[in-house]
Amino acid sequence: MTKGKRNLLIAVGVIVVVLLMFYSGIKGAYNSFVTLDEGIKASWAQVENQLQRRYDLIPNLVETVRGFAAQEKAVFIGVTEARAKVGGAKSIPDKIEANNQLAGALSRLLVTVERYPDIKSDQNFIRLQDELAGTENRIAVERRRYNETVRTYNVRIRTFPSNVLAGMFGFTKAEFFEVPDSAQAAPEVKF
Repeated sequence: MTKGKRNLLIAVGVIVVVLLMFYSGIKGAYNSFVTLDEGIKASWAQVENQLQRRYDLIPNLVETVRGFAAQEKAVFIGVTEARAKVGGAKSIPDKIEANNQLAGALSRLLVTVERYPDIKSDQNFIRLQDELAGTENRIAVERRRYNETVRTYNVRIRTFPSNVLAGMFGFTKAEFFEVPDSAQAAPEVKF
């Protein structure tokens, strides 16, 4: 074999190795994006499971409180309307917003409970309140897991050189499940 052919074979071999490394890097990055994206979907599904549990508990809670505090119509209407928004929300940002409104309405309902001491001694209400508290804790845990998954994904698609590939393949920033500013203030209880 002549020296020219040998150099050509070496050059072709180096190019093939470089192309295989390049392909492997792109494939690994793409598969990483897909894995993280699916992780977000799975985390969101768990959040939705807990939100659905809360959604299902609300009518029982409202009816129990309504039996004691029938004159608090505005509170009941607010909870019912917020619950309806949750049921009609389609996109993740809409679901987050609707559930944040529902959380605010529920806190107003619980403030109403403080005005009627007889409610707090009703066994049905106590059981429902415990169920709701447990559900709220589960929602908090799943929301944290979802946000951790979103953070990992968002960091991955925004760091160089992954951001170039993420843009080429259409991977975009995911939304966090954030608590609205109104939820930062404690509900006001008046007697």
